[in-house]
Amino acid sequence: MDATNVGKTLMTMSQTDREILRLAVPAFFALVSEPLFLLADTAIVGHLGATSLAGLAIAATIVTTFVGLSIFLAYGTTASVARHLGAGDLRGALATGMSGMWLAVILGLGAAIITVIGAPLITGWFGASPQVDAQAVSYLQLAAPGLPAMFVVLAATGILRGLQDTRTTLAVAIAANLANVAFNLVFVYGLDLGIAGSALGTTVAQLGAAAAMATVVLRSATAHGASLRPDRRGIGEVARTGVPLVARTATLRAALVLGTYVASTMSEASIAAHQITFTVVTTLAFGLDAIAIAGQALTGRYLGAGDISATRRVTARMLRWGVGTGGFAGVVLLLASPWLAYAFSPDADVRALSVPALVVVALVQPLSGVVFVLDGILIGAGDGGYLARAGLMTLAAYAPLALAVLVLGAGLGWLWAAYAGFIAARMVTLVRRERSDAWLVTGAAGTSRT
Repeated sequence: MDATNVGKTLMTMSQTDREILRLAVPAFFALVSEPLFLLADTAIVGHLGATSLAGLAIAATIVTTFVGLSIFLAYGTTASVARHLGAGDLRGALATGMSGMWLAVILGLGAAIITVIGAPLITGWFGASPQVDAQAVSYLQLAAPGLPAMFVVLAATGILRGLQDTRTTLAVAIAANLANVAFNLVFVYGLDLGIAGSALGTTVAQLGAAAAMATVVLRSATAHGASLRPDRRGIGEVARTGVPLVARTATLRAALVLGTYVASTMSEASIAAHQITFTVVTTLAFGLDAIAIAGQALTGRYLGAGDISATRRVTARMLRWGVGTGGFAGVVLLLASPWLAYAFSPDADVRALSVPALVVVALVQPLSGVVFVLDGILIGAGDGGYLARAGLMTLAAYAPLALAVLVLGAGLGWLWAAYAGFIAARMVTLVRRERSDAWLVTGAAGTSRT
């Protein structure tokens, strides 16, 4: 390769890095700020005692399962909006986004009703003590009104990401998190409402975030002539596109719920330590997902424009970023693990049980970096069908490992070792797909081949 070609290659890679970072850096801080809702709740509730923290562990698993199953409102909308943008159809992009917003309202209201009415039944499935169960029900029933708001935020976030705007989401996320901490402190300690105050504070903050995000999207849609009225056909299309992503997410959530179930059969301290580890994993996952968000937006845009070579180039570069950021996160967590639990619990048993679980999570972070990047790229390509099938395969690999921990009474550290096996299985399925060409389908409405 001559000097001219080398220079062109370096310039192209530099441009690619800048494009990735332009989307990923604001997305990183926005994504990290999202689990800070749960981190703040965990830290504040944790000082109420192990019973309250264990109750939060169960309630948070249920809430995040509802939200996780609806993550397609962000992911699917990002891919669809980005494809229309790449094809030069901005009005169509916003029309698709508005259908996603209406679907978010419908699903959010349904989830809220189910949560309020079914909270005692749902928490009972975890088999915790009556004291822990009562704490979980209290949190859930007051957190339920925030679910529609969380769903609207998901849909609005997907629209803005598809439009290559991650800065607005960051600004709203920062404001919402500051409000959440303030409300939690006032309601939990100032008004002495306990775990119920934490749920109430988080709900108020989420409602404010939804109002802000919806206002930005509605203004943009109006400015570009997209209808604000519900379009039955458009809503149905968004829902149909989301079905494979729901199935994919369901397998991921099933694995996490299974892990919480196994942990709930252990001691109260183990449940609390599991919640701390789960919270840290969630935070790291959202952080690693920043490059995946860039992958969704860029992959959708390039495939919408019919540029396969650019898609391959960006994919290769994002994989390097994924490994690097995962490795960095792993080293930081490994060094911090002996002291991190002190921020969440004064209980010595809880802290002792947290350390080995956190060490396992630290060691698996480089693999997680690859998994999240490829997951985002394939979502951006509209490859939901394959992701759903791959999710079933990885769940089938993880379930026997987690159940073996239950049967053998192996303890919390081994439960998180089973989680490491789950991440490794996901990486194998995603790498195999990326090396094929089946997901490289161009056009504004591309659907991958099986």
